[in-house]
Amino acid sequence: MVTRRVIVCLDVKGDRVVKGVQFETLRDIGDPVVLAERYEADGADEIVYLDISASAEERATLLDLARRTAERLFIPLTIGGGIRSADDVARALRSGADKVGLNTAAVDNPAVLTDCAARFGAQCVVASIDAKRDDSRWRVYTHGGRTPTSLDAVQWARECVRRGAGEVLITSIDRDGVRGGYDLELTAAVADAVSVPVIASGGAGSATHVCDAIVHGRADAALVAGIVHDGVTTVRQIKHEMTNHNIPVRVA
Repeated sequence: MVTRRVIVCLDVKGDRVVKGVQFETLRDIGDPVVLAERYEADGADEIVYLDISASAEERATLLDLARRTAERLFIPLTIGGGIRSADDVARALRSGADKVGLNTAAVDNPAVLTDCAARFGAQCVVASIDAKRDDSRWRVYTHGGRTPTSLDAVQWARECVRRGAGEVLITSIDRDGVRGGYDLELTAAVADAVSVPVIASGGAGSATHVCDAIVHGRADAALVAGIVHDGVTTVRQIKHEMTNHNIPVRVA
């Protein structure tokens, strides 16, 4: 049976980890490398670094962080934010990342997904989709959740996979940082639409919410941030709850 993953996301601004609510009201959390090591020791299956500023200067800082983290980390590292081209992906992979998340760049130029998959393999390419409910569907947003598009999130996820993405990270902007649980309807709709692993993101408030994302949202993995940063729960406790729900997990 395929094990389900718990992924810890570190939103990075400069050389610090920050966290907000619905992509706003940021507060300082700590040093990215120290936190990444701590979460690995606690049983995290993967770490995500997300450059939330995505300026050229910030991106250089993030690549340096990736290098320093990769020297210490044994679990996969994904980085995203400000990645515009296959050459950017190459730089990220050379810096020690195992995967790279593409969001705005993929919407602006969908061919970048195909280019990256052809050059580096689909397993390196994560289609990162930020979505917000809009009546009976979910609208895709870009530029850190600030810019609405005409794209439907479920259809866009399907298109990203068709173009070469090996994984889909679906984030509910409505639920982000609110801790009321993932958008299970959105997650399940995306999971049913694609043939690659889906990561649920946005809204985790407890270990039970993670279990819900796997069981009811049909996600292959769940991304957590604030609840572990603030000590509401731990990765180890989340995995214990998953085991109690008969969800197969890797034991640290």
